This record gives sequence, structure tokens and C-alpha cells, in this order.
Amino acid sequence: MADDRAGRRAAKVPRPVYERELLRLQTELVKVQEWVRAEGARLVVVFEGRDAAGKGGTIKRVAEHLNPRVARIAALPKPTERERTQWYFQRYVEHLPAAGEIVLFDRSWYNRAGVEHVMGFCTEEEYRRFLRQCPVFERMLVEDGVLLRKYWFSVSDAEQQERFRRRLEDPLRRWKLSPMDLESVTRWEAYSRAKDVMMEHTDIAEAPWYVVESDDKRRARLNMIAHLLDTLPYRDVPAPDLRLPSRPPSTGYERPPRERQTYVPDHAAGL
Repeated sequence: MADDRAGRRAAKVPRPVYERELLRLQTELVKVQEWVRAEGARLVVVFEGRDAAGKGGTIKRVAEHLNPRVARIAALPKPTERERTQWYFQRYVEHLPAAGEIVLFDRSWYNRAGVEHVMGFCTEEEYRRFLRQCPVFERMLVEDGVLLRKYWFSVSDAEQQERFRRRLEDPLRRWKLSPMDLESVTRWEAYSRAKDVMMEHTDIAEAPWYVVESDDKRRARLNMIAHLLDTLPYRDVPAPDLRLPSRPPSTGYERPPRERQTYVPDHAAGL
């Protein structure tokens, strides 16, 4: 069944408005980073949604101006043979933040409730066990002080189809498409049902799901980042008083002759 949101779309956010507000929000994210570091907070942000829903682009904008030593992206590949024999959540636990860190999960443990279930990569018992254990797992994280935020990026079937088409035609983005992504087109309703069941079991008070309408990528990015900021009790952390020192006088150092080193050819000169 086709998505019904097409008739109620808001006007696209103009690029100048988007870029101005994005910069303002990213400035606030830098403040969040410094607050996380100063307070020793642990922040986990889960990005989930269908293929081509806009998760990756939003994560890129969230992390763009952050210190990679504080904020990192966790995008785990398919599990190894050893990991398949572990407790399901075990390999994700390894990527959780320590004090003063932010982790952005580009897909997460919810793979089991989505692609693994729909594509038959897990058994029915493993799936049901996940639905039972996931709320317990997340309550443990929150009880231990982890700030957990979960975002579901919701894209319509028509918009997803168009994004897939553009990726197929773009040599710079074709790598984003896999046979599994294209298979999801024919299983739209199966993924819809799986998402509904997932939400029913894991939309808990301690770690609720927040749905981001993402047919308009600019609007989705602004809405998601603004909401994240609103949910965090961050404050301005005073910056250290840094002063640029004066350069001392030369002590006689002479640079070696240029011909002793190999330089990159000046490709730009021929443009």
C-alpha cells in the first residue's frame, strides 16, 4: 500500500534558510560536545529507518564539526561467525560510550527487528527474544546514566523509489545501493509490519522512539537536530583562555633544498 503523506507535504525548506539554521544548530552541537566532555556524560543517538530514508546525511551533519575523539559514528558490518554465537547485544555493547563520549549509531541493534527478521537472517525465536530483551537492555543503559535517544526516519515509498533511482544514476553515490536495498522495494509492506511490531515492543517511557518525517531531507535534518538539542540538559562550558603567542626570532634554521624532497605534482595548475 502506498504511503499517504504525499498530499500533506510542507513546502521544501529554502537552501539559504536551511544553511543558516543548520549552522546555528551545529554551533549548539559543539556546545553539547563540550558539555558532554566536561560533565563526563555518555550520549547515544540511534538512527534507524528504511534504506534511503536520510539517516546517513543527517549523521554527517550532526558529526561535521564535532571532535572525532569525543563523537564517533558506529556503523557495524554484518556479524562475524564468532559474533553470531555471542549474546546478540554483545557486539553493540563494545561500541557504547565511556564518560565524555558521544556515539552515533548508523543502524543499531534494531537490525534484528528489521532486516534480519524480514529477510530471514534470524530465527523466529531469536526475533521474539530480541523483542523481549531490547526494552530490558535499554532500561539498563538509561538506569546506568546513558543518555539514549532513538530516531526513526520515515520516508514514503515514492520518495524512496526516487532516491534509489538517483543513486543508480550517480557514480558518486551508486556505492550506497546494495542488492539488499533494492530487495526492500519488493518487501515494503513486510518492513512496514516489522516496524510497527518493533515500535509496539520498544517504544518505552525510558527510551521512546521519535519519528522524523524525512521526505524533505533539509527539514528532517533541522527537525532532528533541534529536537535532540531540546532533549539534552546541556549548558555552556566556559572555553579556556587561549592566546596566540608571538613568534620568537629566528635562531638560524635553514630549510633543506627543495630538490631533496619529493613534492606532489601541481595538478591544479592545469585546470
